[in-house]
Amino acid sequence: MTRIDNFAPSPAADTAHPAEPLTGPLVVALVYDGLCTFEFAIVAEVFGLSRPEMGPGWYRYASAAIEPGPLRAHGGLTVVPTAGLELLAQADLIVAAGWKGADVPVPEALAEALRQAWARGARLASICSGAFVLAATGLLAGRRAATHWRYADTLRRRHPEITVDAGVLYAQEDRLYTSAGSAAGIDLMLHIVRQDYGSRAANSVARRLVMPPHRGGGQAQFIERPVPRDTGHHIAGAIEAVRADLRAPWNVERMAEAAAMSPRTFLRRFTEATSQAPGQWLIDERVAEAQRLLESSRLPIEGVADAAGFGSVQSMRHHFQAKLAVTPGAYRRMFTVTHPGAGHRALPGLPAAR
Repeated sequence: MTRIDNFAPSPAADTAHPAEPLTGPLVVALVYDGLCTFEFAIVAEVFGLSRPEMGPGWYRYASAAIEPGPLRAHGGLTVVPTAGLELLAQADLIVAAGWKGADVPVPEALAEALRQAWARGARLASICSGAFVLAATGLLAGRRAATHWRYADTLRRRHPEITVDAGVLYAQEDRLYTSAGSAAGIDLMLHIVRQDYGSRAANSVARRLVMPPHRGGGQAQFIERPVPRDTGHHIAGAIEAVRADLRAPWNVERMAEAAAMSPRTFLRRFTEATSQAPGQWLIDERVAEAQRLLESSRLPIEGVADAAGFGSVQSMRHHFQAKLAVTPGAYRRMFTVTHPGAGHRALPGLPAAR
């Protein structure tokens, strides 16, 4: 049986200074003929890219063929995986990056290997149509799952035992993770990184991916937003001033003063820079700070509300639920649940939050 005890750096890695062997959770991406290239690339980018700043505790990554080759991918590519299905017996996280089609049966050998992996404590995840792979295992029965909106009705019809939620970017039930259409896989993979290593690691990966500040559709987000672009009109200075003191009674006039502008000019240029009105942006910043504190501190809920600038628990709960569709208490519990391979590991390039 092939064992994955180390990580082979990409050809672009610095071979003159070889990377220290990785010791983190083993992530295995499934490979099949007709592979969905973009979905597979998401998994490889997040978990398989060389990230020396994360240190040796970062993820190990490999791919597993579910059938004999040659295995072709969309776009005229041929894929050579690391090993076969036997690799799933070692995996901490297995990702079904898309599937051949909603009408294509999932081989029983694959379904059984996934069931066995889950039974021993591994996590299973899917991107887009990969939800049909997890559905074939029977493990999603009685649970909520996401998939691309085009496949939602088909998944409901074929698997009425699953609660299909087409209105979210991703769903998590126990150790089963499912995402909506292709790009939502990025959100799900970052969610997993955040659970395992904390918000700083997830945001570091998001910045390298150049993730947009906001996702369309008004769906709940669980990753930190990159800094809004600087238009060269001192907006960035005002933004940093607000972030440095979220407890202050900020309004447009005070923000404009920090940017050395008139309120009218500030309002126009701030909206150009962030695509948001200052009031809504401020709420989002306070929610983001509350998220960070709920994850990384032991402050009581009242202390989090005060430190984030909400003034009261009621105000924080209202805005938190409106943005994330979850209460602050439930959010804290979500990011303190332990499972194999998780636990907010310390990473040398990312100091622990205060």
